[in-house]
Amino acid sequence: MIRIICVGKLKEKYLQDACQEYLKRLQKYTKIEVIEIMDEKIDEEKIALQKEKERIEKYLRPKDYLITLEIEGQMLSSTELSEKLDHLRIENSEITFLIGGSCGIHPDLKKLANEKISFSKLTFPHQLFRVLLLEQIYRSFKIQNNERYHK
Repeated sequence: MIRIICVGKLKEKYLQDACQEYLKRLQKYTKIEVIEIMDEKIDEEKIALQKEKERIEKYLRPKDYLITLEIEGQMLSSTELSEKLDHLRIENSEITFLIGGSCGIHPDLKKLANEKISFSKLTFPHQLFRVLLLEQIYRSFKIQNNERYHK
């Protein structure tokens, strides 16, 4: 099973539609769940990160293989991500991706991560990034199954 924990709700319909489309496509390959955590509206970054951390921790389980998505993480090609997910699914029943909010991810949660992945040195809006992650997970399954998909 793959879980994606995200800070913040998708507000724009086009992003909601894109996520729903990839979730529908992924049902063919895996059980997948998206958990939305309320983002904190406080300007004080430390307090916001702490409150978001407390909400996130409620959904983390000891058996999760936790992958945080952060700019400091390792950059992978789509093929490398596909190989990694294929390998991880053999050894771990629960793979959890964590997308932080506008303040990022609390340092304590970063320490809990089994792995840190970066999609780019660029900064993306966290709502848009959810679509990017879902698309790359979908692409990974297409690669693993030798199915055609746009390159």
